[in-house]
Amino acid sequence: MIIAYRSNGESMVLPVDQQLQTLPADVVWLDLAHPTREEDHYAQILTGIEVPTREDLHDIEPSSRLYAEGGALYMTASLLCHADTATPKLADIAFVLTERHLVTVRYDEPKSFKLFSAALGRMSNGDCAPHAVLIRLMETISDRTAEILERAEMKGEALLLAIFGDGEQAVKRRPPRFLENLLSAIGHHHRLISKARDSMASLSRLMTFLSGSPVIQGDAEARSLCKSVVHDLQTLSEHAAFISSNTTFLLDASLGLINVEQNAIIKIFSIASVVLLPPTLIASIYGMNFRFMPELEWTWGYPAAIIMMIVSAVIPFFFFRWKGWL
Repeated sequence: MIIAYRSNGESMVLPVDQQLQTLPADVVWLDLAHPTREEDHYAQILTGIEVPTREDLHDIEPSSRLYAEGGALYMTASLLCHADTATPKLADIAFVLTERHLVTVRYDEPKSFKLFSAALGRMSNGDCAPHAVLIRLMETISDRTAEILERAEMKGEALLLAIFGDGEQAVKRRPPRFLENLLSAIGHHHRLISKARDSMASLSRLMTFLSGSPVIQGDAEARSLCKSVVHDLQTLSEHAAFISSNTTFLLDASLGLINVEQNAIIKIFSIASVVLLPPTLIASIYGMNFRFMPELEWTWGYPAAIIMMIVSAVIPFFFFRWKGWL
């Protein structure tokens, strides 16, 4: 689908069978969402530039994501998509900037695009250049990433509370498989943060390349806005690194609690074996079948043996309690 956005924010879908030879003069942004081969070819006719295809986005090397060709700037960035679901992922999106148009090629649905298209009409009173649209789009993507990181930080706080309690009263009893499920949640949390960091690194490279282009250097307002977006991305990257370190702490804390619980179980079995060792020794002695055993003729021999086994088990138990091992 090809969506053309005018400078006043209005949008229109361009069907392939319409076969316009030129775009209206006030169209500044051409958004290709899940384009077919026919739509790719149609967009090339309308803009006069080579539009990246799905294969180009998949096969592009990291060193070839940013380049200028034929008077146009070709930029590819990885955007975080489906951040609100259990399967966040990175989607490669192409940005082609010419003197008259901004062309974006995408095969996913980043939420930032929907937010930006809805607010496009409020930009510069309906009069905006393609490079200004691109910078504002990058600003919206940065704001969306900040929102994702804010939610991720709140999720980290919830995980921390689940591990250690509210601070006033520690968690004493946990449901079955609680820590295993907690590890799974931490893994998802880490996956989201790592993909957000990869996305911001990609966007930072794009903005650095865009800032050095002649079209930005010749526009003081655009140059200032570029610096602001670059600064925001750097700040977000530092914040994401902080959240990532907290995630590492959560993982270490969860693994530590698992080890503590395992050690507690092993300690119980160890103490039980030590407590039952003296009664077992007494029972083994009186379980032997030698002919000459003085105690065999005792009238109170059996209850005496029972009492000795009980006493020999109780003494170690209270000794361990006194030492604080139980």
